[in-house]
Amino acid sequence: MIDKRIASLAEAVADIFDGATVMIGGFGEAGSPIELIHALIDQGAGNLTVVNNNTGSGHVGLAALIENGQVRKMICSYPRTLGSKVFPELYRSGKIKLDLVPQGTLAERIRAGGAGIPAFYTPTSVGTPLAEGKEQRNFAGRDYVMEHGLKADFALIKCQQADCHGNLVYNKTARNFAPIMAMAAKTTIVQTNAQVELGALDPEVVVTPGIFVDRIVTVSDPAQESKLVAEGRRYP
Repeated sequence: MIDKRIASLAEAVADIFDGATVMIGGFGEAGSPIELIHALIDQGAGNLTVVNNNTGSGHVGLAALIENGQVRKMICSYPRTLGSKVFPELYRSGKIKLDLVPQGTLAERIRAGGAGIPAFYTPTSVGTPLAEGKEQRNFAGRDYVMEHGLKADFALIKCQQADCHGNLVYNKTARNFAPIMAMAAKTTIVQTNAQVELGALDPEVVVTPGIFVDRIVTVSDPAQESKLVAEGRRYP
């Protein structure tokens, strides 16, 4: 097995290229790899397609990446939440594109991409504008919409603990989309609160095995997005 530890955040995201599709873990603040996102802002890659559950809060993390003009398109379920200020304005002015996906469908599209399933049928969105232009079929008397699996060039995710081989465990709901994003990306980059010795993780509680992880960087005291937003902080 390869030692996947990386010395710095900057090194971890150095090869993310213009036009890449990037999956970013997080359910709002929970599990959001804010330090990796800020490193990507510093790195400067642009014209990105970003897959996330929402579009960030305030002017930090994902919202800051969007505000910095680096995101061409968002694929998400909640483009507007209580704390979202940046994306709604840019979308209304035509400066960013949106692929709106129901949350369960988003999770399944990512899971399907990681499992090598090119497309699947779901009853979700039948009869709504989200079904327009998509193939539809009837199974056992019920209509279904075809949705395509999602893959990415990179995934940026956050975990609670990792060993040097890339085996990961998460902190409760911070797990959210991270495991399936790790499977669906060509390159998975992880920020972990703590790195542990080989053998310290009980195999029965490992959620993401190292085969799906390429790089690990330790951020022992990660920022709390809600605290930064409450303080009115901005990045960069």
